[in-house]
Amino acid sequence: MTKSPWGAVGRSAILPGLGQIYNESYWKAPVIWGFLGYFISVWINQNNLYKENRDLYEDSISDTNPYGNEEYLRLREFYRDQRNDFAIYIVLTYLLNLVDAYVDAHMFDFDVSPEPMTNDPKFQLNFKLNF
Repeated sequence: MTKSPWGAVGRSAILPGLGQIYNESYWKAPVIWGFLGYFISVWINQNNLYKENRDLYEDSISDTNPYGNEEYLRLREFYRDQRNDFAIYIVLTYLLNLVDAYVDAHMFDFDVSPEPMTNDPKFQLNFKLNF
């Protein structure tokens, strides 16, 4: 029985983990969902903190303080960088999900069982020594 590699990729593109279920690697789907769920929840949290500190920084800018509160600026930049990092993690997890689905489908019918042991040698080593 064979599996279609591009069929697995298409399924995983629509719903990450679905290609792994198609390939009968059922344990991989919850792992993918766990990573994506964690990364997405952290991204949402970092985005909310970024917006909060952005607004606080913008509110701290006044005629007497044209540069605003530097702590809010530092926190705004920190949470923006963290948010962007987790966006990259989400994209990488999604792409690795697609690659895994393709490779797993391509290798679906690959036989990994050991060959039976026989007494016939697989190779011979001959050498001749002349004096």
